[in-house]
Amino acid sequence: MKIRVLLVDDNEPLLEVGSAYMERDATDFEITTASSASKALDILAFKSFDAIISDYQMPIIDGLEFLARIRSRDEHIPFIIFTGKGREEIAIQALNLGATHYVIKGGDPKSQYAELIHIVRSSVEHSRA
Repeated sequence: MKIRVLLVDDNEPLLEVGSAYMERDATDFEITTASSASKALDILAFKSFDAIISDYQMPIIDGLEFLARIRSRDEHIPFIIFTGKGREEIAIQALNLGATHYVIKGGDPKSQYAELIHIVRSSVEHSRA
């Protein structure tokens, strides 16, 4: 069974790299990308997902506002904040708003995306149980 993941980041090259890593290393993942929270909300209007991975720092609608909008419609979908901003108060806010996990970007991409794949898989398995 495919795990449908919505990957949201305003950094399009990073979006492409993330999508490529995850589709290569997790053949059971079906990745859809959106370069803004607004585009992600448009996609969510007609397609459902098993998990969402979102950047925090995006123009117009940031990751926390996007998370709040998602939680107002769906309390259970795994939502992972994946961001270059490593501020503790952002992590606390994200978790208080209902983020499943908070992962800081940086370091080796291969190990970073392996960690994300593991988090998505375990979160989706938990939500499906």
